Amino acid sequence: MEQTRQNQEHGLTGERETLVGMLDFHRETLGRKCSGLTAEQLRLRAVEPSQLSLIGLVRHLTDVEQGWFGRILAGDDVPFAHWRNDAPDGSDFQVETADVDESLRLWHSACDNSRRITDACESLDSFGAHEPTGERYSLRWILVHMIQEYARHNGHADLLRERIDGRTGD
Repeated sequence: MEQTRQNQEHGLTGERETLVGMLDFHRETLGRKCSGLTAEQLRLRAVEPSQLSLIGLVRHLTDVEQGWFGRILAGDDVPFAHWRNDAPDGSDFQVETADVDESLRLWHSACDNSRRITDACESLDSFGAHEPTGERYSLRWILVHMIQEYARHNGHADLLRERIDGRTGD
């Protein structure tokens, strides 16, 4: 990954490699934010009234991975791992009893599946459709969107980690 990042900094990779590399960088960043913490620390909320926690972010991004890559791009009818219809935004940030190890395993599995789906696409112009609306999204658009999604939540993760043990940075 370090060589990929160095090549990207110098513009030595193509568009696809750059987008995939940046998304993997942000996935790894979230993983580092969660590493070395106890289950209780991963469940710690940001500030009242926010429901945000590191494990809540992991659970949210698991469903985001499954949604954009699995459901939309690959057209798979995969169930969301944590989505709740009764939550205000659908996200399950009620993590007091969440199995942290299982949540992390599901996230890693969703990321691996997203990589397989991305690798199977012939080009950045490969399309998937959102059902039932039929809206179409290209792999290029999905990768850019996912980079944005992770970057935003990694900012949240940075603040959460700093609150827990003072550690900052990517």
